[in-house]
Amino acid sequence: MLEVLVALVIVGTALGASLRAVGSLTQNSSGLRAAMMATWSAENRLTQIRLGHEWPGIGNRSFDCPQGDLPLHCQEHVSGTPNPYFRRVEISVFDNANSERRIVNLSQVVPNAR
Repeated sequence: MLEVLVALVIVGTALGASLRAVGSLTQNSSGLRAAMMATWSAENRLTQIRLGHEWPGIGNRSFDCPQGDLPLHCQEHVSGTPNPYFRRVEISVFDNANSERRIVNLSQVVPNAR
């Protein structure tokens, strides 16, 4: 009888640990999904600038950039470079639910296509 109780304690501990691991994996997958969607949003804006041959003005700009069912907010910061024919564009993507949480930040130098 004592052996059965010891075996049940061991099995219960193992099951508890496995449930904890599964919960951790679930949290990580939602974070990875948000990071992937935020990266797509930032890359979409940078591609618009490159393919549209847009010469962005120096300054800051904010806009909504949702991906799928994930509401995201983008902030674009454009600054000059030592070479006047290039500009540095930095896109930061934030979670709408928590505006303090920056998910991703991408930057790129774009040439003046004119």
